Amino acid sequence: MRGHLPPPPECAQCGASIPPRASACPECGADERTGWRTTSVFDGLELPDEAWGDESDKDSRKSDRMSRHVNGIAWYWWCVAVALLLFLGLGALALL
Repeated sequence: MRGHLPPPPECAQCGASIPPRASACPECGADERTGWRTTSVFDGLELPDEAWGDESDKDSRKSDRMSRHVNGIAWYWWCVAVALLLFLGLGALALL
């Protein structure tokens, strides 16, 4: 039977600190069955820099997207409504 490997000081999966006699990571649950990997399964992935943006970046992009709305309706629907009202108004004037 294979002996138990000691845990690394830091979890390769989530980066949490692991106590010296722990049998699993207290944060993500990685354990000795995974071989206490020294690298994450996500190492080597070529993610774009935007993937590492923090929550404030997402909030600023959301506020940019929301600024294109007036009362919760996209600006182009307001343009369609104004054009329709003008068209109907001109049609009513033509009938007079």
